[in-house]
Amino acid sequence: MSGLRRLFRGSGRALAFVFAASVVWLLLDMAALRVSLGEAGGRPLRGAAGPGSPRHDPAGIRGDPPGPPSPSTGSPGGAGTARASGAPAEAATEPAGNGAGRRHPAAPARDGAPPAHGQPRSAATQPRSAAPPGAGGPQPALRDAVAVAEGAGGSPGRASLAAAAGQEETRAGKNETSPENHFVLISKEGIKPGGPTVPRPASVSVGNFTKSQEEREERPLKENSDGAHPTIGSTGAAAVGSQSWALGTVPRTAATGEDGRERAGGSTPGTHRVLSVDATFAPRDPQAPGQFGHPVAVPVDKQEEAKSRWKEGNFNVYLSDLIPVDRAIADTRPAGCSEQWVHDDLPTTTIIMCFVDEVWSTLLRSVHSVLSRSPPHLIEEVILVDDFSSKEYLKEKLDKYMSRFPKVKILHLKERHGLIRARLAGAQMAKGAVLTFLDSHVECNVGWLEPLLERVRLSRTKVACPVIEVISDKDMSYMTVDNFQRGIFTWPMNFGWRQIPQEVIEKNEIKETDIIRCPVMAGGLFSIDKKYFFELGAYDPGLDVWGGENMEISFKVWMCGGEIEIVPCSRVGHIFRNDNPYSFPKDRVRTVERNLARVAEVWLDEYKELFYGHAYHLVLKNLDVGDLTQQIQLREKLRCKSFRWYLENVYPDLEAPLVKASGLLVNAATARCITVENTTLALAACDINDKHQRFNYTWLRLIRHGELCLAPAGAAGAPDLQRCHGGSHGPTWLHGSLATGHRELRDHIISEHLQQPTCLEVDPSHTALRVNACDSANPHQKWQFGNYYAD
Repeated sequence: MSGLRRLFRGSGRALAFVFAASVVWLLLDMAALRVSLGEAGGRPLRGAAGPGSPRHDPAGIRGDPPGPPSPSTGSPGGAGTARASGAPAEAATEPAGNGAGRRHPAAPARDGAPPAHGQPRSAATQPRSAAPPGAGGPQPALRDAVAVAEGAGGSPGRASLAAAAGQEETRAGKNETSPENHFVLISKEGIKPGGPTVPRPASVSVGNFTKSQEEREERPLKENSDGAHPTIGSTGAAAVGSQSWALGTVPRTAATGEDGRERAGGSTPGTHRVLSVDATFAPRDPQAPGQFGHPVAVPVDKQEEAKSRWKEGNFNVYLSDLIPVDRAIADTRPAGCSEQWVHDDLPTTTIIMCFVDEVWSTLLRSVHSVLSRSPPHLIEEVILVDDFSSKEYLKEKLDKYMSRFPKVKILHLKERHGLIRARLAGAQMAKGAVLTFLDSHVECNVGWLEPLLERVRLSRTKVACPVIEVISDKDMSYMTVDNFQRGIFTWPMNFGWRQIPQEVIEKNEIKETDIIRCPVMAGGLFSIDKKYFFELGAYDPGLDVWGGENMEISFKVWMCGGEIEIVPCSRVGHIFRNDNPYSFPKDRVRTVERNLARVAEVWLDEYKELFYGHAYHLVLKNLDVGDLTQQIQLREKLRCKSFRWYLENVYPDLEAPLVKASGLLVNAATARCITVENTTLALAACDINDKHQRFNYTWLRLIRHGELCLAPAGAAGAPDLQRCHGGSHGPTWLHGSLATGHRELRDHIISEHLQQPTCLEVDPSHTALRVNACDSANPHQKWQFGNYYAD
């Protein structure tokens, strides 16, 4: 018996040893598996060329619709439109009268040459792996079941939704969740590195950027000490001089809550690596047309059909219907984006897409891209707002198709509202903490959502915009675009893109992942805190249909204490169209003009004269912009800053002189200047210090001396001074570049109010002023202002 005890006692030790060794082995095996899964979940596909293909080194843009950034020629297998290397990346926009802000894509080019450094290229040149599971290459960490449905026109469709690719490894107590701080100053003279200087209000010099400033950055909406307006701290970009604009990333603070407030007790929320959720990681049909963002060619025998269907959406609808609604696209994020860390407690968002008569396959592809490439726990809902579409397939058929997705809701408006009011309708029913507006002809890329929500989480007054890439309207290829661009506008409020010069990027070591502060967003795609959106008054309800709303919300955000940022690690493809495929209840041009004039009246202060000066036909027709009382009261309630502040602190490189010319008004023949004696005009020896000889030539074509204006005919037919009352009824004059139709009279001052061209002249015999028939060779009719600010 004792022998048996000894035997079992020895066996027990052996069994215990074996059991312990097995547990250790299992733990090591699980650790290896965890590393493997972490790499699979955190590293997107590199290319369709199979394992070992080089990583796509993308270039990105800064901004969003209404105009496309400049895509470049693609390498073999890709397609795109090209721009000359080194050409400025500023938008070729139409004037206000032609739908402000719309851009025209460049002529297509297919030379097959590799893209120049810093230029866009076809994302299809580095597509996702087409290898089926088990064929080698990275595989998705997790994947949900896929529902299959038939799309319109017989094109195959699949409704797919991926679960989150597993919670990535968290780092408790990690403070930094995005790129290092970087500051660049952009001014009319060029871009200067930030340095210590006297800061502007709500700004701090780079040299004095301390931890206390970092803490101030994350504070919620508050009032300045002077009570001027609600604002938040600087984004960490210094404002130097009177003509600087700041660009850069923003520092993180530990222990900040969803609204940007610091947590009590200094507790730090958990963080995780950006989730690379993508249900199209291994597509069901790698050979399908357009897969991986490749271009598609229309068969020869289908050319006429494709041409006839173009007007359905103002892009190649025939090819869109051939492409899977859940196609894979290349990961075009800059290197390092997949390694960034975000907070675990990101706010949920409501995705809002508004449409009217959208193409079936394009709308489905937009929705599928959201569901397939977004962490499900962050999507509160997707609201599709149907702005009274006339297409039958956008009614019951759409409801039935989307019913398989519990988070997708459809709001059918009972009458046409227009894009602006349709967005308001969607926002009012949204439940998410953040509103994310998207167009209905987009494709969201991998990892697009969390970087946007991270910015809003850091401060509720941040408005985050993705980099908008190009889906070709001709061959449906997905193209990445020029990097380091920001949204800007030129007069009369035409939206465009402007690229930071390459030499500045290199000199200041600006990284592709650096956040860029944006003076104006294009307005189609952005995320904004829901409460903050409505605190700002949302969109002006007096704006009709489409156009100008991006200007209004951009001015409102910046001037009333917020910030607009472009987030390079968030990428969304967009089909840019040459024209709106839908009709406007009123004339399209008149609608956009009225919207822009309404924005100018509320937000531009005295600078609205520049708007009207560049769109003078609006002055001539006495445009009715409607009642502005509520919008003016809202601006006062929010204690918003002036447009001059916006120019000095946000967009100082905009040319915005308040007058076209000023100073002495010198006659070429006599070298004498016009002077004011009491209330009459005379000629005298020029004296730059004499205030009685100072005149302004305004954008409204008035020659002003204080509150008095030069009028063409007073007593005895001589010009005199009258009280200025502006508008088209004032005593207006043409001079310089405004003398269109009279190019030989550019140096003359021409009266607009007499039946035949008459010019201001010095009477040679009496050295007095008069108006007379214009004579291009008469030096007594030639005048020069002391200073010219705009030609």
